[in-house]
Amino acid sequence: MTELVVFSDLDGTLLDHETYSYAAAQPALDALGARGIPLILATSKTAAEVAVLHKSLKLGQWPAIVENGAGIYRPGSKDADTAPYAAIRAALDTLPADLRGSFTGFGDMTDAKVVQITGLPLESAQRARQRQHSEPGLWHGSDAERAIFLAALAELGIQARAGGRFLTLSHGRTKADGLRQIAAELGARRTLALGDAPNDTDMLQAASLGVIVRNDHGPGIPELPGEAQGTIRRTTQPGPSGWAEAVLAILNDIKD
Repeated sequence: MTELVVFSDLDGTLLDHETYSYAAAQPALDALGARGIPLILATSKTAAEVAVLHKSLKLGQWPAIVENGAGIYRPGSKDADTAPYAAIRAALDTLPADLRGSFTGFGDMTDAKVVQITGLPLESAQRARQRQHSEPGLWHGSDAERAIFLAALAELGIQARAGGRFLTLSHGRTKADGLRQIAAELGARRTLALGDAPNDTDMLQAASLGVIVRNDHGPGIPELPGEAQGTIRRTTQPGPSGWAEAVLAILNDIKD
């Protein structure tokens, strides 16, 4: 039985929106490590991307939630099933040309284009395109056309979620599903989740305690029901500074 398990979004939450650095969160990361509290990354990033950061953060054998909950990364695993991703790409190509042309997914982009729109280094952009379960992309059409696009995909079993930058298509699993699965595997008595964008909402609400990290670069998260009950709180600082602010305060509240 694990007393507490922490689940964290990455971009704009644990990682700075502009620099992708987690330096400002280091004091809280050290505090989690000192107490042996599992930190489970929960991100839209691919397993290939997460593997590098996971090693940098020294997270050992803890799993991670990848591709917005569509997959689970397990260190050392050789799983390379790309069938779910291929199915999404095939579904896209069945749509009318005007709808299909309004969505540019990572599979439609070159590595250089991903670098341009994300600011990632080239090697990171290449890893971001190594997809297995989901397809992030940019929507170029109107809101009305987007509704038609999403309805057409839903008929094919493809769901969409809006994140900080991208509209991400998947077969429906969310970060909340990943949280429940891993929390059960670890026997977590309590879960803490942190995120900054709409695609984190389900995860925040599924956790024992959710933290909305201030987002100065996107729509952020509207008021959630749990805020009135105190099961969801907000940070005053954005990104990794806000992450550290929240985690240290919560650890102080639950000192052994």
